[in-house]
Amino acid sequence: METKGGFLISRIKQMGTRIFDHMLAASGIDSFNGAQGRILYVLWQNDAISISSLSAQTSLAKTTLTAMLDRMENIGLIVRKSDPKDRRNKLIALTEKAKFLKNDYMNISQKMNELYYAGFTEPEIVQFESYLQRILNNLEKEQA
Repeated sequence: METKGGFLISRIKQMGTRIFDHMLAASGIDSFNGAQGRILYVLWQNDAISISSLSAQTSLAKTTLTAMLDRMENIGLIVRKSDPKDRRNKLIALTEKAKFLKNDYMNISQKMNELYYAGFTEPEIVQFESYLQRILNNLEKEQA
């Protein structure tokens, strides 16, 4: 049996990223792109976390994440600060500028969800997301 799940997921991600970035720009948000938005989203849920934790929660490699954090720090979205429990560690924290952008980002995210799930029933959404979670779990087991 020929399957196209991985190909379709990849195409959905590419198209979704382009549309999301367009929505950000149309809303006047030029401070970050969709990929950086994933980082901000995690930090909006739990501010001031380690790079390791951020890497795990975003599924971004630490090397990729470090470069993105450098750019985000340069434009004033995040700061690196010492961990009060261990001065050798750095925590990634949001700036006021980034905190201010949360509501706009969440509104655009909601619009993306509506676009993704147009024509789906609630049970279909629940089932679909359970399948996606199973795929993610399979991939995480392989990576471990």
